[in-house]
Amino acid sequence: MPNLTGESFQATVDEYLIRHRSILDVLSKLQEATARVNRALAKAVTTCGCVEISASRQRIPEGVEFPRLKEFMATHLKGELCESCREIVETELGQGLFYFTALCSLLGFRIEEIMAREEERIATLGPYNLT
Repeated sequence: MPNLTGESFQATVDEYLIRHRSILDVLSKLQEATARVNRALAKAVTTCGCVEISASRQRIPEGVEFPRLKEFMATHLKGELCESCREIVETELGQGLFYFTALCSLLGFRIEEIMAREEERIATLGPYNLT
């Protein structure tokens, strides 16, 4: 794969975002893309069965230090996406990324700047960034 940057991806999105250029179109397409990711994962569970979701309350032993918390937090996901489901989910995530990037462009944001600022906030706030 070529070395892709947020800037080059955003330039490509800007170039090809023609038909759905209205902010309303982009907002609704972004929401639709997110729903399609959810649907693709649901089908991986319910139709294919390559992954399972087994959710329960997170169980954290008393007295665990923050740096070790991750060891006790479950994803509730069992198994791995098969090649077919992985391809579908990746495609849907790509569409979501396309419309997220399009929204950034229409609002005058640079995706790399957003990523850099968010990384800085995460690093600065550390564990207090939990939301």
